[in-house]
Amino acid sequence: MTGLSLGEKLFIQGGIAQDLRTDGRKRLTYRPIYVETGVIPQASGSARVRFGGTDVIASVKAEIGRPNPMQPDKGKVMINVSCSPTAAPIFEGRGDEEVSAELTITLQRCLLGGKSGAGAGIDPTSLIVVEGKVCWDLYIDGLVISSDGNLLDALGAAIKAALSNTAIPQVQVAADTSGEDQPEVDISDEEFLQFDTSGIPIIITLTKVGRHYIADATMEEESQMSSAVSISINRKGHVCGLSKRGGAGLDHSVILDMITVARHVSEVLLNKLDSEISAAEAVENEL
Repeated sequence: MTGLSLGEKLFIQGGIAQDLRTDGRKRLTYRPIYVETGVIPQASGSARVRFGGTDVIASVKAEIGRPNPMQPDKGKVMINVSCSPTAAPIFEGRGDEEVSAELTITLQRCLLGGKSGAGAGIDPTSLIVVEGKVCWDLYIDGLVISSDGNLLDALGAAIKAALSNTAIPQVQVAADTSGEDQPEVDISDEEFLQFDTSGIPIIITLTKVGRHYIADATMEEESQMSSAVSISINRKGHVCGLSKRGGAGLDHSVILDMITVARHVSEVLLNKLDSEISAAEAVENEL
């Protein structure tokens, strides 16, 4: 994106102050959302999500693994994000590596909780086959195809849609395995369990421009921000994670107000996203 002129900056800031953004949206309104599922046939689950000009893909690969000895009752979830160098000018050179690393860390913080797993939006205990011995490892990969702002929310939505599309094979464990041995498992090619996404949160990023904050900021709007707070919230309204970027500090009362606003916005976005996921899966099943 080329640098904005002073007039363009004032136009963006003035529109936000008057609750009428340059594309006609109000401050807390998202752009049109498009969802397509099953876009990567070799993955356990996948989805493509577009928020306006922001276009991302998430894929899930489920593999049998062994739990961490320190957390024998939990499976493992790994998240990694890559940005196409053609997605935006800032991704050229080594810029994509910096943005990819930042997005990966923030998604882990918002969806996986702390190191202990506390507050995790994805329940790792649901991935256990045999405690201490066999679990499912989920490898979640995100790819940014095109960027026009609000990458984190789009990736979070794509991950939720991809997990909804994920089928975990049924596993039979040999009954005659001794206590210390690694049990033999038989992975079904025909019977699958649908991944439960009822507790998976979405991410709501509120971007502060002037005295106001907006949802689903475009790249031009992000260029005018003083700070942004990303809050992951599940269907029950529970906050699963929070991350802030930008140099300007925020008062504690402002953070609490942003969480309240994010809860309200999340209800609308969750209903819209669930509707789009259901429609996309219906189309996929017809093919």
